[in-house]
Amino acid sequence: MEKKLLELAVDIVQAQASTGKMTGDEIETALVRIYNALHKMKLAETEGRTVLPEEVEKGLAAGGEPQAEADPRASIQDDKVICMECGAEFRQLTANHLRTHQLTPREYKKKWGFPLKQPLAARMLTKLRSRSAKKRGLPAKLQLYLEQKKKDKAGDNGEEAKRSRAGLGKSR
Repeated sequence: MEKKLLELAVDIVQAQASTGKMTGDEIETALVRIYNALHKMKLAETEGRTVLPEEVEKGLAAGGEPQAEADPRASIQDDKVICMECGAEFRQLTANHLRTHQLTPREYKKKWGFPLKQPLAARMLTKLRSRSAKKRGLPAKLQLYLEQKKKDKAGDNGEEAKRSRAGLGKSR
């Protein structure tokens, strides 16, 4: 049966490698992790017990040793974001992917301790978007919009104060 597990692991890693670029080290690591997870599931099956998700995650650590608690902040890297739920790598964690874990982006951020304003995108992607927005003049336009909104609000408050002094108040 051991050869069968290895064949399954190879098939899984082949499928992963065919969908995206993987280095030789990444392929080797993925093969070891997947084989260990399959082996752990096979042992649980022969013992007649169910495998809990925590056991599988521990089996995914290289060498079958338990993983150290992953640092959520380290999951957002320059060129990729690693999903803390499944370990998959993306340029950006989308709401669609998080839905597969029954989470919204807000719930995911709260669960893993991210600030709510933290983008779930690779740093290079965030920088690229920032440069693109600056090139289009977005920060200057945003600043003008906020200033105009502030003036409008101050103007509305001045009108309300005049009405209340005159005894007119707001019409309801």
